[in-house]
Amino acid sequence: MKTITVTLLSICSLIGASPQNSHENVPIVRQESEVNPDGTHSYLYETGNGIYEDQQGYPKDPETQAVQGQFQYHSPEGQVIRLVYTADENGFRPQGDHLPTPPPIPPEIQKALAYLATLPPQKDEY
Repeated sequence: MKTITVTLLSICSLIGASPQNSHENVPIVRQESEVNPDGTHSYLYETGNGIYEDQQGYPKDPETQAVQGQFQYHSPEGQVIRLVYTADENGFRPQGDHLPTPPPIPPEIQKALAYLATLPPQKDEY
């Protein structure tokens, strides 16, 4: 009886673990890539299901590479998600309508910050 129970549970777990959605082959309708000896590069691609990405990059100095680009795709809800970004010595800076934004600073806090900015710097007494 124990063997039958274990066997049935194993079969049920295998059935549940099988892929639940089929994957279709999506064609690449456009693809370009260029890498230059001076360190600059660019690429872009676009797929048949609306995914798009392009990027350009260049060396700012021997230790810093700067890139800027964008990508877009469709969310499961059908919304177009588009992100534009820049990345360099200041980090990765994305911009997009779908990204969360911080709430505004409350007026009381803004007033306190303005007051603190007018105070002279404190001297360390150590």
